Amino acid sequence: MEQYAGIDVSLEFSSVCVVDAAGKIIREARVVSEPSSLIAWFAALGVVVARIGLEAGPLSQWLYAEMKTAGLAVELLETRHVRDAFKAMPVKTDRKDARGIAQLMRLGWFRPVHCKSLPAQEVRALLTTRRLLQGKRHDVEMSVRGLLRGFGLKVGPTTPKTFEHRVRELVENYGTLSLIADALLRARAALCLEFRTIEKRLLAIARADNRVRCLMTTPGVGALVALTFSAAVDDPARFRSSEWSERILGSRQGSISQARQT
Repeated sequence: MEQYAGIDVSLEFSSVCVVDAAGKIIREARVVSEPSSLIAWFAALGVVVARIGLEAGPLSQWLYAEMKTAGLAVELLETRHVRDAFKAMPVKTDRKDARGIAQLMRLGWFRPVHCKSLPAQEVRALLTTRRLLQGKRHDVEMSVRGLLRGFGLKVGPTTPKTFEHRVRELVENYGTLSLIADALLRARAALCLEFRTIEKRLLAIARADNRVRCLMTTPGVGALVALTFSAAVDDPARFRSSEWSERILGSRQGSISQARQT
């Protein structure tokens, strides 16, 4: 009799539930949220599990990729689909979620999602880091402007290169303000340095990727927009038609617009 498994992934431990073809719970356990631990647990089970399901999430893609490589019949489930299926649960726990996922795998009531390749995940992480550093740098600059404005000192229009000089010029005769400005400007300089490092890495990736370079031939599309689009698509072959690609990529338009603006 075939068996099916559901995994509710948490940061430290994951709840695992195995059911048979009739829906009877065969085994339950809490396993360390590491690929090696989960692979070893299923190997020790002694039976081949027809399908193993886990909900898409930050850890799930990593676990899915390693378990797939190990030869397990694992499926990555669409988050909204799983949540809709569990709406009737009066009390939600990791154990019950694992049971629910196992039943979804048994009945086939699930929608698998694409697991991003490692290069695509790395590009998305770099883009996220770049945006974070840029945002923090902007926050520091606005804080400096706000602090000085309270003392009647107006920074006014500046460029990234002239900002520091203008601030130091304004606080030159203010002991306490000079100390505050110096601390914030050092923080800004560190953020600028790391921002440039990340941006150089992204530009190097763009130059080495033929798909990104092809996208950049489109008027108005630069390296960041092309990288964002390419990382979102990842594998073009996974789309059955252009309609499906447009539908999925529509959710990425906000990220692409933000990349274009920056």
